[in-house]
This record gives sequence, C-alpha cells and structure tokens, in this order.
Amino acid sequence: MRRDLCVLAGICVLLAAPAAWGQSDPQRPAESPAQQMTVPPAQQPPQQRQRTQRPPEQPAAPQEGAQGKQAQHPPIAEEKSLVTHHSARIGGQEIKYTATAATYNIKADDGAPKATMFYVAYTKEGVTDIAKRPISFVYNGGPGSASLFTHMAMGPRRVVLTADGHGMPAPYTVTDNEDSFLDASDLVFIDAISTGFSRPAPGEVPNQFHGIIADANWFADFIYEYITRNERWASPKFLIGESYGTTRSAELAGVLQERHQIYLSGIVLLSSVAFSNWGADNRFEFFLPTYVATAWYHHLLGPDLQKLTIEEVAQQAREFAHGEYAQALEKGDALSAAEHQKVVADLARFTGLSPKYIEQTNLRISPFRWFKELERDKRRTIGRLDSRFEGMDVDAAGERVEYDPSEASYEGAFVATFHDYLRRELKWDSDAYYTVSANVRPWDQAGNTEVAEVLRAAMTQQTYLKVMVLCGYYDVATPFNGIENTVAHMNLEPPVRKNMSFAYYEAGHMMYIDEKEHHKLHKDVDEFINAGLAR
Repeated sequence: MRRDLCVLAGICVLLAAPAAWGQSDPQRPAESPAQQMTVPPAQQPPQQRQRTQRPPEQPAAPQEGAQGKQAQHPPIAEEKSLVTHHSARIGGQEIKYTATAATYNIKADDGAPKATMFYVAYTKEGVTDIAKRPISFVYNGGPGSASLFTHMAMGPRRVVLTADGHGMPAPYTVTDNEDSFLDASDLVFIDAISTGFSRPAPGEVPNQFHGIIADANWFADFIYEYITRNERWASPKFLIGESYGTTRSAELAGVLQERHQIYLSGIVLLSSVAFSNWGADNRFEFFLPTYVATAWYHHLLGPDLQKLTIEEVAQQAREFAHGEYAQALEKGDALSAAEHQKVVADLARFTGLSPKYIEQTNLRISPFRWFKELERDKRRTIGRLDSRFEGMDVDAAGERVEYDPSEASYEGAFVATFHDYLRRELKWDSDAYYTVSANVRPWDQAGNTEVAEVLRAAMTQQTYLKVMVLCGYYDVATPFNGIENTVAHMNLEPPVRKNMSFAYYEAGHMMYIDEKEHHKLHKDVDEFINAGLAR
C-alpha cells in the first residue's frame, strides 16, 4: 500500500531512531564524483559546517573504458510535454488554465543525465504579470508515494467521494474542484524519482535517490529547472507536502537555499511527520490525544467527556498526556501502587479501553494493537489514515489488523480516476507503468534528527518564510501532537515564531476527502498563500 509503515505517525521513523539511522547504508554505492550532494549546515559534521553550494560546472574528465574508448552514458528517453487548455469553477469563479503534463531529464553536475522526473503543472491563464503570481510545488510522501493523491484532491479536477470521504463504486467520476488552490497559486505536482512516471536514468542505481538528503537535492534541482525554463524566478514560491512530503519540505527549505539560493515564501506541512529525535515513551504520549479524539468520535467516552467539543476534548487529552501520564511513564517501576491505579483509571476514562487491557500494556498502548482493540467487542477495527473509518477482520481475536479500512475505502477511486483523467483530459499517452507506491527501501536516514533544525535555520535566515501546519484530529499515521511538540522545541525566536501557524480538521491524514473539511482546507491555504504576498 502507498502509505508505508515506515512513517506510521511520522513518529516511528524519527522519534526513536536507531543510531544506525544517523549513518549511510553500508550497501549504498559511493556518491559519484560528478554529483555533489548539498547538505544543509545543521546536518554536516561540526568541522564541515560551512556554506555548501552546487560546484561550478566543469568539463567532465574523459573516462576510458576497457577497450580504451571514452565511456558513454546510456541513452535516456527524450523529454516529453503535452499541453492542454481547460476551465473549471474554483472558489466561486470560472478559471481558465493551462495544464502541462511533462518530463524533465535531471542531470548531474557534469551534465550526465541521472533521472527523468514527471510532473503536471496548472497555470492560470490571463495573468498579466506572472512575476506576481504565486507558484506551489506539491507532492505526496511515503517515502515512495506518487503525487496522484494530492493531485486528485488539490488540482482543478477531483475524484468524487461520499460526503465523509468514502470511495464510491465504479463507474468513478471526476468533477471541477471548487476547492483547488489554483485560484490563489499555480500548481506543480511532482512525482519523486522511482514513483509515478519518474525513473532513474538507464544504468543508474535507484538507491542513490532514496534518502532524506538525496531526495531533497533532486527535488531542488527539479524546482531550479522548472522556474528557470518557465521564467518563474521572481514568483513567490511555496511548497505543499503531505506526510513524508513534510519532511521533504523541511529539508528542501535548507537545500534550495544552500544549493540554488532559492528562497521560499511559504511551506504548507499537511499531516506532518514529527521530524525530531524523541525518546521511546514520548511516542506513547504523542499518540494519546489522537486515541482520545477517536474514542470521542465513536462515542466511547463517558458523558463528561462526550459532551465536549473536539477542540475541548483534544486539549484535555494533551494536558493529561503531558501531565499525569508523562509523569507516570517517567517514574517507571518507581510508580507507587496508588499512582499506578489512578493513571490506569484515568487512561481508561480518556481512551475508552478497559482498565485490564491498560494494565496488560504496562500503560503503553501500541497503535498497531489499538487499531484492533478499541472496538474489538463490536468485531470492528479502526483506520490508520483516518480513525473515523471502521473495518472487519476475519479473526476478531487477532493481535494486528489485516488492512487499513480508511485507505481501502478510497484508494481504488483515486487511482482509477487519476489514470482516466490523465489520458482522457490531459492527453498523456505513455504506456509506461505508473508506480503508485514504490519500494524505496532502504531509505537513507542520514540527517533525520536534524531536519527540524534545517527548517528552523531556513525560517530564521529567510526572513519572510512562513510555515503552516495542517493537522487531522483522526490521523493515526501522523498524530497531531507529535508535530506540535516538534515545533514547541525548535527554539524559534519570537520574531520567527510568529511565522509558524497551525490549523486543525475533523478528519484524518487526508483531510481533503471530507466535504466539509476540504472547504476549510481551501480557505486556510488560500489565506496562507495570500498572506505570504503581503508586504
């Protein structure tokens, strides 16, 4: 499935990262001398922390093959571009736009082709001064996920779902997306290398593209190519990433600045990973508010909590998680019998789980078990991407769920409509396989614990850079309390801290599947982009 478990809650990867993750994979091939990765200062060894830019291009030294002939790079497919013109009703107005489905061949510093990256760009027609028109680069996460999900939710055409986000039966349909951000910004949807139609060049080893720093470098080079070829250097630039795409955005903020001196106007972190190095028990604390919100949604709490609004119950859950609950976990076996009994009772009150089960977990509720346990007595399981969704397993007594009922509900509709839309409306006629979810393991985690510092440095140095974090209350893949705590510990100075904002949604990881919430999302993001233009 596309939402790989590496980013369960955006916390599995980065909260308790093993020491080995701070090192490169020993099986990873050595970096080619022709391509120097730009590493933001926060991720460099102290003795190397100086400005690292893309080196000036020099003629590549001739390489001799076994027969004494100069080595030749394998041929790469020619770039392809298909341009179509459309109109859609967005934000209460009819917008005419140009759609460009295309590939770029991204090259190493010596000019050798390294990869082909596929994208679809939507640009509003009739703009008199394109320098003043914002442009947003949009992508999913994974890592390993293609961009079709954000594409069919934020682009000018969207998949038709039920009002609460469940998939509809075939025949699937698309409709004008009244909540596309195209009324505020041009949009460029990008597939990461190895996903979608993006591929390494022939002869290139795929895993050189698979890692926090490498991935951001190739995205940075794509963005450089795009704004250069399309004369968008003067335009306000935004990044919109979902899930692991938020880690990519945070890293990109630093890499774009260091590698190409590209400054950003804004970053939207949608369902953000908690890109920080937290301890093991922090993970249980950060999940707890989402557990509580979910129990509230399914009416499993007592009347005193059930009568509260979602905002109120989430705030009480935060206070309990980082108060009494955190103190109990910190004490460990030193917790007195009375204290233990009280925290068990309070956990049961907040989560809807039985005191006996909480005792058996040693106060530490695993999300993988929780999906199965919360409604076990009803023979129902709980969704990971969206905990409002319920599923059914063949073995109701099992330890782990068989599938994610939220993803299973709408994934087929998203994938089918994207393929149909791409060919029928955008006229893309390639027979290449579109990889929805790529195997990008092992993902090089070097620098993972410094991603938040990369973002802090970018926000501090790029004076006008603003960041908005979008959180779903029912998102168990990237629970909202994880990124809240990351931001609270980024050491942002007050003049910078005012440029960081949060917005919350009564939905899950993909809050745009919910009709009410995608209206709110449109309003929030449009306002954020427009505010980024204010002088």
